[in-house]
Amino acid sequence: MKLDDELGPVWKALADPTRRRMLDLLRERPRTTGELCRSFEKLSRVGAMKHLSVLVAAQLVAVERRGRERWNFLNVVPLQQIYERWMRPYEARWATSLLWLKHSVEKE
Repeated sequence: MKLDDELGPVWKALADPTRRRMLDLLRERPRTTGELCRSFEKLSRVGAMKHLSVLVAAQLVAVERRGRERWNFLNVVPLQQIYERWMRPYEARWATSLLWLKHSVEKE
């Protein structure tokens, strides 16, 4: 399977602002499922769990059970894969364009 095909679920997961907010919370520290659900007042627990399951399916979140608690951890590997596939190849082009713009503005 090609890398682009493997990253499809990651793009789908990142498309939703609620899921991106969940990732932001997990970037701060691991959280229990209950903590994550309580962070979204306007979202039912079932709704939060559906969003979390999309993140788990995309391998953006790793789950570890500790007794009755379910701890969620951010997995940055798929994000790094997206960066390397879609951002890194364009860095030089963007940097060159920005340098050109900087020099043009400074001349004026």
